[in-house]
Amino acid sequence: MSIKDDMIVQFNYTLRDEKGEVIESNEGRDPIAYLHGHDNMMPGIEDAITGKEVGDKFSVTPPAADTYGERQEGAEQRVSVKHLVGAKVWKPGMAAMIQTEQGQRQVTVLKVGKFMATVDVNHPLAGRELTFDIEVVGTRDASDEEIAHGHAHGAGGHHH
Repeated sequence: MSIKDDMIVQFNYTLRDEKGEVIESNEGRDPIAYLHGHDNMMPGIEDAITGKEVGDKFSVTPPAADTYGERQEGAEQRVSVKHLVGAKVWKPGMAAMIQTEQGQRQVTVLKVGKFMATVDVNHPLAGRELTFDIEVVGTRDASDEEIAHGHAHGAGGHHH
């Protein structure tokens, strides 16, 4: 069955940088599950998966705008050190999580003072040419409840 909107898609992936080195992978863990066609996946990945079937393995290198976004120069912000999540002691270059109005966001620490830190709000992978090796491992029609909620339920998806 070809993947189309309103389907739950499960896939495994390996993310590689411009040199082909592995940045991250879910190999050996549960597959990623998402509701196709409901803005739950990076557009470049969702576009590449459309029309594929279980068992398909492929690589895709979408434009940065369709993955982690283009890098925005000067996208710096000063935040209270107490709002940085992920370490007790902060140093420039470290990745941190901060809570925003849109949910958690990963940032990179640029400068640290006693009470305030300057962070780069670009995602650390923004603007990069990244290759995703993908294997589609499962598909099914989404339930009415999943479509109403706008996301996949169960293994690899959202748990209520």
